[in-house]
Amino acid sequence: MKDGQQEGEASGHRFNAWVWGIMLLAGLVWSIWSIGSSSVKISDFKPSAWLDGAALNALTKALRLPGQETLETAHAAVRYRTMGDAGLQVALGCPQWMFYADGLRPPAGVTDEPFEARLKLMRHWAHQLRQKNIQLLVVAIPDKGRVEADKLCGLERATVMDARLERWHDTLRTAGIPFVDLRGVMQGQDAPLFFRTDVHMNATGARLAAQGVAAAALPLLGGAKGAQQFTVHPPGKPDVLKGDLLVLSGLMDAPKGWRPDLERVAPQDIEPVRDLGLLDEAAPVEVLLAGSSNGRRSNFAAWLGMGLGREVWNLSMDGGQFSGGFQDALKKSGDWPHTLRLVIWEFSENALSLPLAEREKAELEAIIALPAAW
Repeated sequence: MKDGQQEGEASGHRFNAWVWGIMLLAGLVWSIWSIGSSSVKISDFKPSAWLDGAALNALTKALRLPGQETLETAHAAVRYRTMGDAGLQVALGCPQWMFYADGLRPPAGVTDEPFEARLKLMRHWAHQLRQKNIQLLVVAIPDKGRVEADKLCGLERATVMDARLERWHDTLRTAGIPFVDLRGVMQGQDAPLFFRTDVHMNATGARLAAQGVAAAALPLLGGAKGAQQFTVHPPGKPDVLKGDLLVLSGLMDAPKGWRPDLERVAPQDIEPVRDLGLLDEAAPVEVLLAGSSNGRRSNFAAWLGMGLGREVWNLSMDGGQFSGGFQDALKKSGDWPHTLRLVIWEFSENALSLPLAEREKAELEAIIALPAAW
């Protein structure tokens, strides 16, 4: 090989090396800037976060390229339009209807161990409340796929989901812990009780479920409805619902025809009547709702308060899954008013089959040396 040819090849290699080096350096600078300007914290990268995938999720959210959201929306729209697919987390039922995949079957790899652990946690927490002379009412909101079964159009619910809910109720019944089985109240209704593109109950469903919970809660409060009155304001101007299933599937910003039609929801305010004089005292806090995002949607807590004739102290938590809001409320039990008589623990049925959250694992470790509550 001639010297000139060798020199030319070496020069080409150097050029390629410089190009790749600049690209890698630019990528490094962009990554550092993206992470630094994001909301991620050092605690997001602790060893346990790498084991359960939380650290990788945090990095994925932080390292976003310019225009990446537009590309992802376009990909999701084409996938939906051409293949009838909405991704791993969302299942498509009848036209326009979306369902949360984890509500139809347990996540891959999840055995009975998390469910067994939750039975132990439930007994422990019920025992804690009994020691405080506070009643507990447990409410598992039936899954959307169960209530809107006629909208599944070929989708199937795993039988293990039914078996776990039955065993959950049987265990509560055996332990003497009051619970509400809303299946009889919510199934078989003519009107939809859930949003098409969201996992939560709509206004009709929330009101119906709240009535069922109130009917079960009143006997635990002595049987008499309270005197608290509520003002139900007329519905406001309908606005677009940012359905969480549309968001999960990446279709929220897709053009019409390349996603299910957007839903419009009219907001409605319901508030307790507070007609107090200077020397009057506010009604005592008797009922605490410690639930999931269901307790923060479609006026569920307000309808519940109307059914009880009592204002409900709502400590429900978005993303609380099985016990997030309930555990947070228990941690603050030292500050609960002495008038509190009933805690309503609400969660979605599918939470029984999800992997254990870190807060649940920590609670199990804390009670592992304690004797069984039952």
